[in-house]
Amino acid sequence: MKTSACPLDILPSSLFKSAFQSIGPSVLSIINASLVSGQVPAYFKNAVIHPLLKKPSLDPSLHSSFRPISKLPFISKILEKVVAKQLTAALDEHNIYDSFQSGFRRAHSTETALLRVSNDLLTHSDAGDCSVLVLLDLTAAFDTVDHHLLLERLRDWVGLSGSALEWFSSYLSERSFSVAVSKFRSSTTSLTHGVPQGSVLGPLLFLLYLLPLQHILSSFKGISYHLYADDIQLYISFKPHEMSKLQLLHTCLDSIKTWMAGSFLQLNEDKTEILICAPDKLVPKVRDSLGQLASHTKPSVRNLGVTFDPALTLDSHVSSLVRSSFFHLRNIAKLSPILSRSELETVLHTFISSRLDYCNSLFTCLSRTSLNRLQVVQNACARLLTKSSKHTHITPLLLQLHWLPVNFRVHFKILVLVYRALHGQAPSYIGDLLSPYTPSRSLRSSDQSLLVVQHQAKDQR
Repeated sequence: MKTSACPLDILPSSLFKSAFQSIGPSVLSIINASLVSGQVPAYFKNAVIHPLLKKPSLDPSLHSSFRPISKLPFISKILEKVVAKQLTAALDEHNIYDSFQSGFRRAHSTETALLRVSNDLLTHSDAGDCSVLVLLDLTAAFDTVDHHLLLERLRDWVGLSGSALEWFSSYLSERSFSVAVSKFRSSTTSLTHGVPQGSVLGPLLFLLYLLPLQHILSSFKGISYHLYADDIQLYISFKPHEMSKLQLLHTCLDSIKTWMAGSFLQLNEDKTEILICAPDKLVPKVRDSLGQLASHTKPSVRNLGVTFDPALTLDSHVSSLVRSSFFHLRNIAKLSPILSRSELETVLHTFISSRLDYCNSLFTCLSRTSLNRLQVVQNACARLLTKSSKHTHITPLLLQLHWLPVNFRVHFKILVLVYRALHGQAPSYIGDLLSPYTPSRSLRSSDQSLLVVQHQAKDQR
């Protein structure tokens, strides 16, 4: 378990961890007593908030310019880790999670979420359909959770009762926080709503708070959805002559707003974005059919860190990625004389390779030109690391560094995801995209567990 300093810790967390073998039995007694009694010690429910300026360019006189960093006593996180492990096991065993919720779940990620969404949109595009993607944003969602409603949902939707439900009631009640700036700390204030920030259980409890939303979203046949924590994506596909289906989108959004109002959650309508995926000649007609939602349409949208464009080519994303990568590469080059080779490689992987690899399973739709642009970035990294000139042939350098070229890294990521899906280590919504190949007649390859090869997108043909 990672250690993190909290002003409320009696012992430094690093010392606590190093001495854990000696004090472990006492900690175990505290944890067991808490679980059996259904009570959480008051000391565990006090947090210290450190305000952190989001960007140096922001106005420090505005509260909105700061991000609150919440820190809890280290020992409280041990208790939460134990509870989270038991709760997660029960949620998995009884299939309580929303199938299309990818936030804070094992084997789920932004990449798997975007892979499913982009696959659905591309499939409909190949079929000649138009699609509309709606990205919804919530205002301070984690901070407005109602404790009474959360406990009701733990009881009615998760099935908790007895001492387990009492434990969560105790966990949420009588919480407090103080604000620390430099060496000064404010007096404590009660925290009467919201999931505890900086906690282990907070994100998981928020997912459970949203459970009723899945039944609302799934009731609208023809509208697909995907959630990543509090980021909500809706998308609807239709034939060009079926523009009237967009009325269903309005009805769905009205139902979402009504439910959120009753759950003390609020949509940030200023950040609601809509992307129309349709042939250029049909875009104006689709926009007109959106009615009041038309004002939220954008030429491109940033979706969980990836820029989507109407044609789903990801060209805008690649341009942004190349631009930011070379910005960092120029700064790294200035530092390279004072860095050892291993340090330089670590910096390159941190600032460049991680960007090239982020959600790169989506790059199967990239044109050869876009892939070449990304390869140029990797080549520049290899030449900087090996101190080679720009005229040096790149293939031997990549072999020397054991770096797979960008295109091969994309295919490798896809193969890893397919392997995980076949072995139950990927989200079910990814496994659903794989179809076993069944030959029309008996072949020697019949027992090789082959998969049906889907047709390629139009741009890939």
